[in-house]
Amino acid sequence: MRLEISCQDRLGITQDVLDILVEYEINLRGIEIDSSGKIFLHFPNVEFAEFQHLMPKIRRIDGIEDVKTTPFMPIEREQNQLRALLRTLPDPVFSIDSRGDILLVNEAAVSSLESTQEELVGKDITEFIKGFNFGRWLDGKQVLAQTQKVKFIEQDFLADILPVMVADGEADSVLAGAVLLLKSEYRLGQQLTVFHQASGDSFNEIHASSAQMKKVVREAKKMAELDAPILLVGETGTGKEMMARACHQASRRRGHEFVVLNCASMPDDMAEQELFGYGQGAYGQSEAKSGLLEQAENGTLFLDEVGDMSLSLQAKLLRVLQDGTYRRVGDTRELLVNVRIIGTTQKDLAQMVVEGRFREDLYYRLNVLSLAIPSLRERKTDVIGLAEHFLKSQSVKLGRRPPKLNKSCVEFLQGYPWPGNVRQLENALYRALTLLERDELGKEDIQLPDTVASSGYFSSEIEGTLDQEVKRFEKDLLRRLYPAYPSTRQLARKLGLSHTAIANKLREYGISKKTVKV
Repeated sequence: MRLEISCQDRLGITQDVLDILVEYEINLRGIEIDSSGKIFLHFPNVEFAEFQHLMPKIRRIDGIEDVKTTPFMPIEREQNQLRALLRTLPDPVFSIDSRGDILLVNEAAVSSLESTQEELVGKDITEFIKGFNFGRWLDGKQVLAQTQKVKFIEQDFLADILPVMVADGEADSVLAGAVLLLKSEYRLGQQLTVFHQASGDSFNEIHASSAQMKKVVREAKKMAELDAPILLVGETGTGKEMMARACHQASRRRGHEFVVLNCASMPDDMAEQELFGYGQGAYGQSEAKSGLLEQAENGTLFLDEVGDMSLSLQAKLLRVLQDGTYRRVGDTRELLVNVRIIGTTQKDLAQMVVEGRFREDLYYRLNVLSLAIPSLRERKTDVIGLAEHFLKSQSVKLGRRPPKLNKSCVEFLQGYPWPGNVRQLENALYRALTLLERDELGKEDIQLPDTVASSGYFSSEIEGTLDQEVKRFEKDLLRRLYPAYPSTRQLARKLGLSHTAIANKLREYGISKKTVKV
């Protein structure tokens, strides 16, 4: 039987309670007083008639406020909770005393050692765990928590070794022993895999504070639920692949592969091999090879920069989109595939169709659902949020505290045109962070190509004809804008001209990446 007694803080009140137990010849098994001053008693069960006399007598003691039965003593509750916790932990746990002898082990440790609790308790911990000097650590002047690589059952484990301190008086504490938590390489790998898995909302990784990006994310979530092809249009570095992966993870195909082909990175014949694979005997090979289409079965095929595909490859891709069939290179058999296509482009595919450089029928097959990813210049309110996100994630990898952005840095980041978009921002911050020796990031820490300096239209006296001066101004304007918009399409959009007209003017004035610092 156990009693919980609420009482005032009075000298001798505990002795008065114990005197009553002596009077009734009750053998006390345990007594505890918790931090609130409550008295807990543990004694054998008594007859009901005797109990009816005992309870009122205790209540009549001066200072006693309440007496009631309780199912367990505080120490019993703590022990049961500890045992339950240890029992459910999948990793081996040892508790040792200040000499290094085992006091307690959990079931995972017992199972790993193929032993029993009784056989392990009292043994020296160094019999089972090698690679760490427990004696020296326990005898040290300052015993601090450690994380060490150790050997346990002849395998490498990571051990968290945590000292157990017991209060000694009001301020001091005494080392009572330690708790060891062991993790195998396999378990660490499992945990890292879970840590890096996408969250429930696959679009959480996409930073969207600006109205433009919020609109894009809303539209992408709706498109992800459908099964039609998606065409993502935007400049380099805007995060088109991240958006594509988010759409895949939010789709019904998320349990299958997301396969990537960069159409701009390889010759046409190699891209065809990668995409479709090749049959037995092709290229002198004795065995057939599956392509990315087969690998993406029931999943998503991501075609990066579809505008760089040759017309021949476009025709073969069109057939896949039309009826889901294709042939491996050098093979006559038709294969059936079920994939979703997500394509990206920086180019104006509609203009390429007009110029005959992109198949019109493929364009309309790909452009069923389209998303225009805005440049970083068009979403200035996202810049600082993205910068802080990158600094935080990069600082974790570098093992340091994320620096703060000072006022000059914030103004600089928001004012820069970011021709390389989000990727350029991330790379610039990573470089700055690796060289930073302070806890604050300033404008001077970030190295980027010079942007357009504001100046008046007339930097010198007018000397030539109107046509000459117009051309001189036009050349100067293009040279100043080119570092921030280093492609004909970006510059054309900025100035409201066709990319062909801009390309001709850049050629006329000798403006290129070779002649202008980008």
